[in-house]
Amino acid sequence: MLSAKSNDFAVLIAGFVETADVRISADFAPATQFRMPGSPVATTLRPEEPGDEPFLLEVYAGTRAGELDALGWPAAMREAFVSTQFRAQQQGYHAAFPDAEFAIILTGNQAVGRIVVHRAEKEFRLVDIALLPAHRGRGIGTALVQGLLREAAAAGKPVRLSVLKDERAVRLYQRLGFEKTGEDSARMQMVWGGDAGS
Repeated sequence: MLSAKSNDFAVLIAGFVETADVRISADFAPATQFRMPGSPVATTLRPEEPGDEPFLLEVYAGTRAGELDALGWPAAMREAFVSTQFRAQQQGYHAAFPDAEFAIILTGNQAVGRIVVHRAEKEFRLVDIALLPAHRGRGIGTALVQGLLREAAAAGKPVRLSVLKDERAVRLYQRLGFEKTGEDSARMQMVWGGDAGS
């Protein structure tokens, strides 16, 4: 798990887009930060805490909004479904990646998203990255992924992920050099810096 003294996210942030104003500290929070070009507000990462669950549920609900809007479910049914799916996701992430780093993305003092990264012996895995809808399209996610890719390149490791097929995130990952390695009915598996045929 990510600790307040972890230097892993400092390394991740050190690889951000070259135009970002980057400040690095051995202490993870709050000094580890970057500033998007043209933004007066710094973006930081901090470890997830138990009290973050309502925020994480909100982030998760935002990732499912388009899909659920199309179904036209009543609010109570929709909330119950999202809550159940969120808890399953959380349990699944913690079971499959118990050593992953779970972090909250902050812009200024405002929580805007979450990122989950698992650094294994032979590969890095971007388990999850999600931003509240109002904070998408501002380059925050791109900068975080670019930083992870630079860290992985320095370590000589590929980065793997799984993404819903119909998400615009697929286009982002393709633009950053990820290649498809497999798929099922809902998700696409992708890799960067590894053998796409494996």
